[in-house]
Amino acid sequence: MAQLVNMPKEGITVESCLVGAWRKEIGDKVEVDDVLFEYETDKAAFECLSTAAGVLLHKFYMEGDEAPVLTPVAVVGEDGEDISELLEDGAETPEAEIEAEEEEAEAEEAEDENEPVADTEEAEESEALKISPRARSFAAAESVDPSLATPTGPGGRIIEADVIAAANEAYAEPQEPEETIMEEEEPEVHEEQVTEPEAAHEAVYIDEQYSKIRAVIGKTMLTSLQRGAQLTNHHSFDAANVLMMREDFKACDEGQGYNEVSVGDIILYVTSRVLARHPEINALVAETGVRKYFIVNLGFAVDTPRGLMVPTIFGAEKKSLREISGEVKALAAAAREGRISPDQLTGGTFTVSNLGATGVEVFTPIINPPQAAIAGITSIVERVRKGQNGRIEVYPSIGISLTYDHRAVDGAPASRFAAELCNELADFSWKTLALEYEK
Repeated sequence: MAQLVNMPKEGITVESCLVGAWRKEIGDKVEVDDVLFEYETDKAAFECLSTAAGVLLHKFYMEGDEAPVLTPVAVVGEDGEDISELLEDGAETPEAEIEAEEEEAEAEEAEDENEPVADTEEAEESEALKISPRARSFAAAESVDPSLATPTGPGGRIIEADVIAAANEAYAEPQEPEETIMEEEEPEVHEEQVTEPEAAHEAVYIDEQYSKIRAVIGKTMLTSLQRGAQLTNHHSFDAANVLMMREDFKACDEGQGYNEVSVGDIILYVTSRVLARHPEINALVAETGVRKYFIVNLGFAVDTPRGLMVPTIFGAEKKSLREISGEVKALAAAAREGRISPDQLTGGTFTVSNLGATGVEVFTPIINPPQAAIAGITSIVERVRKGQNGRIEVYPSIGISLTYDHRAVDGAPASRFAAELCNELADFSWKTLALEYEK
C-alpha cells in the first residue's frame, strides 16, 4: 500500500526547508532509511530518509522548492499502484497539521517567554489569517501586511517565508519605463562609429541573490542595531600565562586530553566561570525587561562556507576545560559541514566572537539578540610597559571588546565584568584548573 513520506522537522523553530538534489528518481526502488533527497534549513543541510519501502511513485517538490515541515514530499508504494487519492490529498495530512500546530505553539513559547503577549484583537486577526507566530513577528517588525502573503504552510497557514516573499515583492524596485524614440528622431549609426572595448566579453561584475542564511544574518544584525542601545568598551590582558599554558598543553600526554586545547578554548572556559558571577551580563533583553541567568549557555561564532553561525555550549559553567574544548571542535565541525542541528544554534545567553586568527586588533562586535552582551576577542599584539624594576618590557596582549545593551546594564558593571575576565585570563595557570577540580 502506498505511503506518504513527510518532510522532517529539524528543531522546534524550523517551519520550512529548501529541497536539494534528489537521490532517487521516479521508478527507483526504495528501502526504509534510504536517502530520498537532500534538504537544508537556514542553518544546516540534511538528508531525508524514506519511512516506507517500495518504489518512488511521486515527488511533491522538486529541487529548489521550499517545502513546509511535516507535509508530504513523496509517495512510496508498489509499482503501478493507484495513488490518485493520495495526490488529491496534496501536501498535508491531518496528523502533520496537528503536529505542526502543536510544535509551533511550543516554539512560540520557547523562543522568548519575555516577549509581550499579543492583544486579543491581534490574536483573532492571526487566527483568521492562519499565520504562524514567527511570520506574525516578522510582518510586524518589517511593517508588512501579512494578508498579502500567499500561504504555503500546513493547512493554508502563512509561514515566515511567505511574509518574506511578500515583503520582497512589495519593496521590489519598479522598472524604469523605456523611452519612446520617434522614428524620424532615431540617430543613424554607422559601423565605423561603433567601438567595442577589448574586455567587452569579460565579466565586470556578478549579481548574487542573498542566500537564506545570508538574509537571516543580515536581518538579525540589522534588528540588533536598530532595537538595542549598544555600546562597546575595549579592554586587554597580559596573555603570557595563557600562551605558556597552551605550550604546556601541547606537551602533555595524549591520555590527559589537553593536547588539542587552544587559546580560544581557554578564553571560553574562563568566560563561562566569570559570567556565572555576573547575571546582569549573562542575560536576555526584551522590551519589557531583562531575564538574568545563573547558568551559562555560551555561544561562540563560527565562520562557515554558508555564513556566520553561533553554536551553543549549554551549561558551560559546569563543564571542564577539556569538555569545552571537545564540544567546541565538534560543534564547529558540524556547523562548517552543514550538519548541525538548529537546536544547537539557539538558546545562548552570551556570545564570544574570536577574530584573533585574522589579525584584527580591535573591533565592535554586534550583539546576538536577544542577548544583553557579546565579547569580541582580538589578535595577539606585542605591547610595552614599565616593569617592576622600572625597565621597559614587552609583553603579549590580547584585546577584549565588550559590546553591551545599555537597556540591560550600565557602563560600570559592564566594565567590572570585563576587568574581572581580563584579570582571570592574565592569571590563568595549572593552579586555576586544580582549584576547579577541587570544587
